Amino acid sequence: MAYLDNIRTFIRVYDLGSMSAAARDLRISAAVASSRISQLEEHLGVRLFQRTTRMLNPTEQGQIFYPGAVKILEAVDEAEAEISDVTANPRGTLYVAAPLGVGQRLIAPAVPAFRETYPEINIRLRLSDRRLDIAAEGLDAAFFLGHPEDSSMRIRKIADCPRVLCASPDYLAQRGVPASTADLVKSKHDCLNLRFPGAPEFQWPLQTDDGIERVPVEGPLECDHGEVLTGWALAGLGIVLKPVFEVVDHLRDGRLVAVLPHQPPLPVQMACLYTHRRRQDPKTRLFIDFMVDHIQTAVKEAGQLPR
Repeated sequence: MAYLDNIRTFIRVYDLGSMSAAARDLRISAAVASSRISQLEEHLGVRLFQRTTRMLNPTEQGQIFYPGAVKILEAVDEAEAEISDVTANPRGTLYVAAPLGVGQRLIAPAVPAFRETYPEINIRLRLSDRRLDIAAEGLDAAFFLGHPEDSSMRIRKIADCPRVLCASPDYLAQRGVPASTADLVKSKHDCLNLRFPGAPEFQWPLQTDDGIERVPVEGPLECDHGEVLTGWALAGLGIVLKPVFEVVDHLRDGRLVAVLPHQPPLPVQMACLYTHRRRQDPKTRLFIDFMVDHIQTAVKEAGQLPR
């Protein structure tokens, strides 16, 4: 297993471009990671990385070795998956990512039930509203809202999630209730937007009697954390566009109020991306199947808002 551990460490260092980052990801010390790379280099008789005090780059030999190393681990993972199928006792560690709202409200609450059913499967859950590179991050599955940019991954659609424009009663009392999309276009209202480096200009796709209208919006506050936007909306700082499941409790208790309810936003697709392998790892399949059933039920229940 030592040789496989060395190869696994090499791949993570190569993917992340950092010895310390790879060590954190593998939950080992930087010294152990460095030792594993040194052992692998000694075994192969070549330098795999060019190290300086500030940078770590793969050598030509490292670049040549990388594709083969990935194939070795994939072959081992597939072989272990077949054994896991035969024994009907799935075990191992899954690395999963999800947006903050999806993770906090849908994925994380279902993990205890999943672990009760499959106690030998460990879950490493990473929550971020930024798009992640599944291969580079070493993820087994990534849940997301919207449309994927990486066509090399397999995708499983889960649900079309209703969305809502909403604001606090205090905000609407002070600024007035928007009567049409024109009120948003004219910047009569402060719109709270999720933004991170590389994000496009904001357009809220609203369903009107004349079809889909993509409304350009702006406001004084932006953030790359969806929960911060919800907090700002609750504090009376503006109007926010949210999947219903993320704000359903606030809508039901009246802390947030639907805006332009007769011109609702287009639903957003929720799906899961996972690596494209000849044989899917049983534990990955079990986790995705489990979460799909849970998420579909939760999204359906959240959409049943009081009138």
